[in-house]
Amino acid sequence: MTAGLDAAVDDWLAAHVPGLVPPLTFDVVSGGRSNLTYRVTDADGTVRALRRPPTGGVLSTAHDMSREWRFLTALAPTPVPVPRPLAYCADPSVTGAEFYVMDFVDGTVGADRDAVRDWPAHARRRAGDHLVDVLADLHRVDPEAVGLGDLARPRGYVERQLHRWRRQVHRSGAPDPKLLDTVHDALLARVPAQSTGIVHGDFRPGNLSFAPDGTVLAVFDWELATLGDPLADLGWLVSTWEEPGDTLPPTTAGPTAAPGFRTRAELVDAYAKASGRDVSDLPYYVAFSRWRSACIGAGVAARFAAGVMGENELPVEELNRQVLRQSEAAHDAVRDLDRS
Repeated sequence: MTAGLDAAVDDWLAAHVPGLVPPLTFDVVSGGRSNLTYRVTDADGTVRALRRPPTGGVLSTAHDMSREWRFLTALAPTPVPVPRPLAYCADPSVTGAEFYVMDFVDGTVGADRDAVRDWPAHARRRAGDHLVDVLADLHRVDPEAVGLGDLARPRGYVERQLHRWRRQVHRSGAPDPKLLDTVHDALLARVPAQSTGIVHGDFRPGNLSFAPDGTVLAVFDWELATLGDPLADLGWLVSTWEEPGDTLPPTTAGPTAAPGFRTRAELVDAYAKASGRDVSDLPYYVAFSRWRSACIGAGVAARFAAGVMGENELPVEELNRQVLRQSEAAHDAVRDLDRS
């Protein structure tokens, strides 16, 4: 059986996924630091996707399959393009963890420049245009209207996130979190007024599937989704949006330094027009995004160093250097808030 799945999965899928015809074949589509995704092909050649948590190094509150499933099912009837949810298994005895099944969306994930190498310039432009429209559509969804209103919390989104990621860094065993703690305190002292909407938490081309013309077919990876200030999504997207000639690395690598993509300024202007939102506090959310990226990276590096994440393409020392660069960038960005 494929790593991360037990033989009992076949029987469970046959009993719970309408139209599925055994026998099944499983192929890993993505995995490692995040949730594992499998391509599930049945005897009729129909392809579906299965998502489950990684098999080791899982921190508390992370990799919540029920959360992903809830957001998928809530957003399926809305204009936000998500894979059609098919079945959810809450019983960890089936394969060691909860999991869910959804339609397989056969498009191009914008993971890096290689992914868009064959795209013509107009498709790259369309991708930038449409992902902004999709993000604005997401932020227009009323959480109450789609059954997510009970996820609201009395404490503000930013305060919750600052508490959560600082706690995760310290629990992960990161060796030297002092600079991250300094930036945390600076961000906490400067929290802007917040609005409330659905926040994806990791909205970027690498979590989107695109058609050949650049149209967004689906938004994936809802494991960090919550209710909070929508500018947090825009700040994260901007922090990942690399331009030619950048000296500061993006929080997450992507394809956007390739010719034809929007600039960051164009991206922000398009979002402001599409959403009607005031984006004047965006620099705060970019600083917050760099800090959050450094926290995530520190936890990943600590788990690799502890040997609970398997092999990695980069040595732990390089991962730690990347964390330091993002920490320093976040520190600089916070200081710039006081000068603007």
